[in-house]
Amino acid sequence: MRNITIESYRRPVTEQKVEIVERKGLGHPDYICDAIMDSISVNLSQEYLKCCGKILHHNVDKGFFAAGAVQVAFGGGFVKEPMLFIFGDRATFDVNGNSIAVDEIAIDSAKEWLRENLRFVDPNEHVRYQIELKPGSAELTDIFKRGDKILGANDTSVGVGYAPLTPTERVSLETEKYLNSKEFKKQFPESGEDIKVMSMRTNQDLLVTIAMAFVDRFVKDEDDYFKKKNEVLEATRQFVNEKFSNDFDSIKVDINTLDVRGRGIGGVYLSVTGTSLEDGDSGQVGRGNRTNGIIAFNRPSTLEAAAGKNPVSHVGKIYNVLTHRIANRVYQNVDEVEEVYIWLLSQIGHPIDQPAVAAAQVAVKNGASLDSIKKAIFNEIDDELANIDKFCMDLAKGKIPIF
Repeated sequence: MRNITIESYRRPVTEQKVEIVERKGLGHPDYICDAIMDSISVNLSQEYLKCCGKILHHNVDKGFFAAGAVQVAFGGGFVKEPMLFIFGDRATFDVNGNSIAVDEIAIDSAKEWLRENLRFVDPNEHVRYQIELKPGSAELTDIFKRGDKILGANDTSVGVGYAPLTPTERVSLETEKYLNSKEFKKQFPESGEDIKVMSMRTNQDLLVTIAMAFVDRFVKDEDDYFKKKNEVLEATRQFVNEKFSNDFDSIKVDINTLDVRGRGIGGVYLSVTGTSLEDGDSGQVGRGNRTNGIIAFNRPSTLEAAAGKNPVSHVGKIYNVLTHRIANRVYQNVDEVEEVYIWLLSQIGHPIDQPAVAAAQVAVKNGASLDSIKKAIFNEIDDELANIDKFCMDLAKGKIPIF
């Protein structure tokens, strides 16, 4: 019998006066770090499965992307100094005398992701790579040699997830995805991938502040910048209002509020490559979105960096993704649930399907009784934990988004 506890929770986030939610977009330096390091984990996992039939020890969750230098110019600038990606932490380099090309997999994974997601970053010309991956410690590595179907947790850690997303949370998430969609880039090629959406709800009034890099080769001069910015702003306002006008009393959307007319290059947000990584800001794993794609400041969260951690024993990844999955399942399948939080606590060395505790905090709809639905909630949690091996393999294949 798993240790599953269920208790009442009152006052959902939507009833709080102020709510703030951030979404770091596709070209944000922190998002890039998370995405690349996790793609390395996925590709390493597939290589380990191919060579020996199981996923071996690796935690490639210590990545740092150092900014380079560019010369921005109306009509198009150039890269003066490339960016530097540093890959850090641990991996398995040798299996029964057969070497695994960890360094090559890491660099190839990074180049592939950059090539597929950032239109104006050349992964060969604009980025340098530094490998600082080393073999793991004997005790943590031994977890993978014990022959257990369900591995022991390699850390004592907590994961937390919740459901449903509030309208404010959905605004940040869906607006960024819209702005970085292929359709939007086709209509507005000057819009760079480095986008951050910060949404603040005060009572039922919504303020959305967007930072968006504009690609300089598509901008002739200062007047052209502000013209294009207004066109992008109008399209964004139309999207947000069409999707969310029924959820708020008022909606205000701003873009690039640091801009000042009359200051030329110094008064506008221009970029050569579409990301501030080129010279404005560095990136680091774990500083980006939580595993459900947003940073919700009214919600509980952990400091774990899920991206890059191995998908079969590292609960810093597994539990922080699984808790959101469980929460969504409880919310969707138990009608009386208005809002739910799921907590999973591991104990190092103990099987990951047997957490030290699985806790649910539930806000029920008016007229509902928590006691009447405890069994249903218990079953949803228990079933997910019973099938955690399949969940972990889906993580290993990159089938479950984590940022």
